[in-house]
Amino acid sequence: MATKEKGAAKGGAKGGAKGGAKAGGAKGGAGQKGGKAGKQAGQGRAAVDFTKRDHAGAGLPVAAPRLKAHYEQTVRAQLATQFGFTNPHQIPTLTKIVINCGVGEAVKQPKLLDVVVEELALITGQKPVRRKAKKSVANFGLREGQEIGASVTMRGARMWEFLDRFVTVACPRIRDFRGLGTKSFDGRGNYTLGIKEQLIFPEINYDMVEQVHGMDITFVTTAEKDAHAFALLHQLGMPFRGDDKPVTPKVAQPSAA
Repeated sequence: MATKEKGAAKGGAKGGAKGGAKAGGAKGGAGQKGGKAGKQAGQGRAAVDFTKRDHAGAGLPVAAPRLKAHYEQTVRAQLATQFGFTNPHQIPTLTKIVINCGVGEAVKQPKLLDVVVEELALITGQKPVRRKAKKSVANFGLREGQEIGASVTMRGARMWEFLDRFVTVACPRIRDFRGLGTKSFDGRGNYTLGIKEQLIFPEINYDMVEQVHGMDITFVTTAEKDAHAFALLHQLGMPFRGDDKPVTPKVAQPSAA
């Protein structure tokens, strides 16, 4: 009798457990079906175009670049005093910034040039121009008219903003940075430097980089002598080698109305 009662108890426990599991599975299945139905119903909604929404600064006047205001308020007077300029047109200023990037491997892999163009567009904020080979070189497998590089020329507000970001953000991110060289002037007031990695710019996502490449950056000024151009770039915050402490541009804030 005792063995029969134990067997009946075990059978009842197993049957109850199976029944509970089936009931729970049925409830879970119903919940999954309800979730799928909700997703299918949600897919029918119309897409919202976020590009047509007005941003917080819509309608407000565009602020002048910070570094340009520093040049007009401080740098011009200091350069006139330092070199004794009597004519305001003699004071040197920044004309344009040119970024040139050559991609020699684009001869065999044209898609690499597309990636470089996209990265330059992110860094500068404008569309680069693709450069073509002027001559055919049989040893390199290069043909005339083949795209082997890209370049960007910045002027105006975009030029000042790029210089501000390059001085304050990009230069400190250079590996083992000890200052920029002072022997890269061309004798006519222009300064050129080479960058080994495009990763120093914060606009580049490290995880999306396929290949590390460098670029040449040229700062074109109206100075007639290298000393004038050096003083101009130094006052704008360019961290040249040998400076104990780089010049930090300080802009006077406008008074509240």
